[in-house]
Amino acid sequence: MIAPVVERELLRLESLWDDGLGDCYHWYLGTVGMHATDLQPRLALAAALVEVGVRLQGLGDRAAPPPSLLMGDLCLARSSRILTDAAPQAVQIAFARAVEELSGAAASGTESPSSRDLLVRALAAR
Repeated sequence: MIAPVVERELLRLESLWDDGLGDCYHWYLGTVGMHATDLQPRLALAAALVEVGVRLQGLGDRAAPPPSLLMGDLCLARSSRILTDAAPQAVQIAFARAVEELSGAAASGTESPSSRDLLVRALAAR
């Protein structure tokens, strides 16, 4: 069952839930215990949306087809809005830096840490 706060955020992204977003969300839910209980579902969803969004965009790989690029953009935009509403400023900045690092590494063809490692660190930012 999806929490009501998460369900509202999934408007137009429902198809991604069964394609891995749900698994990512549940995984990140286990990493947000340092935050207030009411913020945990939103922060876990924000991290899952970034992970899935980056994957949909195919960063560091062949260019994704236009529908995947747009869905990836939607995931990143939705994550950004959730973070603006729910995350402390340090977490927001850490998420932005994580996405920058992933994008920069993909653009330069260099290896970066896994998106999960970066996002877990971002969730713990103080």
